[in-house]
Amino acid sequence: MPLGTLDRTAPPLFNQGPSALSKLIFFSALSLFLMVADARFNIVRPVRAAIGAVLYPVQWVAMKPVQLVLGGTRYFEDLQTAQRNEAEVRKSLALQSERASQSDALAQENARLRSMLELRASTTTPGRVAEVLYDAADPYTRKLILDQGMTQGILPGSPVIDERGVLGQVTQVLPFTSEVTLVTDRDLAIPVQNTRTGARSVAFGEANAYGGGLELRFMQANSDVQEGDLLATSGVDGVYPAGLPVGKIDRIERRADSAFARIHCVPAGGVSAARYVMVLVPANLNLPPKPAPVVAAPVVPAKKKGEKSGKADKAAQADKAAQADKAAKADKADKADKAAQADKAAQADKADKPVKAAQPDKADKKEKGAAR
Repeated sequence: MPLGTLDRTAPPLFNQGPSALSKLIFFSALSLFLMVADARFNIVRPVRAAIGAVLYPVQWVAMKPVQLVLGGTRYFEDLQTAQRNEAEVRKSLALQSERASQSDALAQENARLRSMLELRASTTTPGRVAEVLYDAADPYTRKLILDQGMTQGILPGSPVIDERGVLGQVTQVLPFTSEVTLVTDRDLAIPVQNTRTGARSVAFGEANAYGGGLELRFMQANSDVQEGDLLATSGVDGVYPAGLPVGKIDRIERRADSAFARIHCVPAGGVSAARYVMVLVPANLNLPPKPAPVVAAPVVPAKKKGEKSGKADKAAQADKAAQADKAAKADKADKADKAAQADKAAQADKADKPVKAAQPDKADKKEKGAAR
């Protein structure tokens, strides 16, 4: 058989449809579209929440061996370490009791001063204790996963603290877990206040290989900041309560070629060693409701009877005066007309008198002639 007569096409059994390159282009375009749509419009959030709810039992089962190992390690802790921890706890308890007595006295004094100055009473922020399950798998972010979620009442945007200071903020809530973005993440910013000078600024996260820190940006080179200054939340953002420790200034770099100083800070909270945290309610939800604006009714001056009669009398007097003026003008016009008529009559009389005098002279002459 000649070679040109062979059929080189694949039989229908091996026909796979579109080519591999076409599939690659289609699925790449689809994945890119889904990523952009999720980043801009959050269309995959319900699917993510459903997947998180379905995978929660698997996560719980996978975490049990780790929890058993950690529990066994803590259980077999030696007696000497336990005694040393007990002594340290007793010392800290004594210090805390002394500080508590002082804080009670200060709280009473603060309440008296607020009542004297008629200021709004400061409200306490409720919170909920949660346990850290694990760190997020994304190496480019600083996030934690908590064992409390939507079913426990965790709200998005809630501040998270530990026994030393602020840790971060809840950025995503699933039915049984929640995600916390730490203060060292580059996408998180916290309004802070220098406790020494009272100056307000904003602390941004600064992730690095050593666990991350904070940075005060857009601070002038001649600003009054010193190493060791404590930064606390200012409370102006409506999320974090005022007065929570955020960090401490560690290093200040002032350069001649820049109008701003680079201020590096160490976070106060245990961002890399937190085990149990407190999730607070956002401060804007704990504020008292705003009072309704009071709209004052327009004040209309009351009209008295005397004022009404006085106004009527004035109007009547004005009408009488106008009528008197009109009558006086009319009298003047009549007098002028009469004077003009009298002048005309006098002129006419003067013209008639010579004629009348001439007529008697003629009569006398006629009588004399007749007598002759």
